[in-house]
Amino acid sequence: KIMGVSDLKIILRHILPNAIYPALILASMDMGSMVITASFMSFVGLGAPKGYADWGQMVALARNYIVGPPDDPFKFWYTIVIPGGCIVLFVLGWNLIGDALRDAFDPKLRRR
Repeated sequence: KIMGVSDLKIILRHILPNAIYPALILASMDMGSMVITASFMSFVGLGAPKGYADWGQMVALARNYIVGPPDDPFKFWYTIVIPGGCIVLFVLGWNLIGDALRDAFDPKLRRR
């Protein structure tokens, strides 16, 4: 400001380059939370309409088969393990991407 530089130039030259990486990292870290929230909402019946492929609905439909017939209680184990495992792996993947982006773009780590 003292040198007579405009506000737009200050924003584009100094603020935006230092703010874009934390925003990207935060977005990738929040993606996992969004998936869990959407799955939960579908699980309780407040998400996507019936008939759409959604992990929350798959887990909700599988809860009737968690305990199978008395002669083989784990007969339908895969109905809840597969969608639940997909949710876990998807969220883990986004969290790992967020960690990798943070490590790659952190100015404190870049100087080392």
